[in-house]
Amino acid sequence: MKQRILIIGAGFGGLSVAKSLGQADAELVVVDRTNHHLFQPLLYQVATAALSPGDIAVPIRGILSKQANVTVVMGEVVGIDRERKAVALDDGRTFTYDDLVIATGSRHHYFGQDAWEAHSTGLKTLADALSIREQLLRSFEKAESLPPEEAIPYLNFVVVGGGPTGVELAGAISEISRKTMLGDFKRIKPGMVHVYLIEAMPAVLGAYSSNLSESARAALEQIGVKVLTNTRVRQIDATGVSTINGFIPSHTIIWAAGNQASPVVRMLGVETDRMGRAMVGPNLHLPDDRHVFVIGDAAHVPFGTTAVPGVAQGAMQMGRHVAKVLTARLKGRPDPMPFQYRDLGNMATIGRAKAIADIQGVEFSGTMAWLLWSVIHVAQLISFRNRFRVMVEWFWYYVTFKGGFRLITGVRRSGAGV
Repeated sequence: MKQRILIIGAGFGGLSVAKSLGQADAELVVVDRTNHHLFQPLLYQVATAALSPGDIAVPIRGILSKQANVTVVMGEVVGIDRERKAVALDDGRTFTYDDLVIATGSRHHYFGQDAWEAHSTGLKTLADALSIREQLLRSFEKAESLPPEEAIPYLNFVVVGGGPTGVELAGAISEISRKTMLGDFKRIKPGMVHVYLIEAMPAVLGAYSSNLSESARAALEQIGVKVLTNTRVRQIDATGVSTINGFIPSHTIIWAAGNQASPVVRMLGVETDRMGRAMVGPNLHLPDDRHVFVIGDAAHVPFGTTAVPGVAQGAMQMGRHVAKVLTARLKGRPDPMPFQYRDLGNMATIGRAKAIADIQGVEFSGTMAWLLWSVIHVAQLISFRNRFRVMVEWFWYYVTFKGGFRLITGVRRSGAGV
């Protein structure tokens, strides 16, 4: 009987494992709570109506359809029994395994203030992106019908968290608000729209050098974003955001300030770090169980004085390494050398033709960084169709400032928005 390798999660890490084992003499079962693989780095562009959901999401079955050794299962994991080597799903099904790979990513982390989630929206899924898009569009529609003083909370857009996601969202919201939306509304004037980016630390994009961080801040302010650093949030409720420096009335609040590992990791009953990531060994399996691997945002993998960051390149490298370990074991060989993360560089886009990049110590910003960011992200999209469509949409938006997906379809997240 063939070995069964159970992969939970079809993000960058999980898919890297499955695709790398395409020729393996083993039975692969890929489990995900949705039926699609999501290209998360471009999720904010769906949230700001620059791209459609279909541009950055591809059915998992379509990606793996040519692999005869793969079975795709849609379901949510509700229990893991390591002693019995079994995983339970929410629909009552149970799958046994010989080797298990946990690649479930991360979710929003409110640092103990879970009540804030009812009045803000994070950005992890297509549903989140569509909810943010709906909030933006509904806010403009509502503001158009109100006197200027009553429209203020609807035209104040607040992003909490100055990391890459927060910076990208704040920049995109400011541009779509000022360059795209205002032309469609008669009563809303440019000075009425305000985008706030709140960061508790002294600088945005703190993982980058001070030069790149300052470059990013200057670019954000140039396109109208009010950057509030050294500003901690005290309270988020239905009326807005209270900070140590004052209150901002707002009905559109986006949370980009923290992440924690998926709750699936807790089902393993192992040691975790403060972000809920499982502590793993040199070959990415649990210290006490060589048949359970944890990768991507769900794993704490030492890298220098910290850990491998939760980015796509890290998850993909881990996925390929786990596939090498499993391939060696299937062939009766010893495990390969320990995992070594290769930092290929980091980039963040700020707005139209504005970005920063740090590629193995070489720093640059502006249009060149944005072009590089665009090419790399498009190249990583799964299918040629998606790559072609995204390039066309970006070119159209760049030339005309007209996004094509400003439709209100009724997607609303309970408790958040207007």
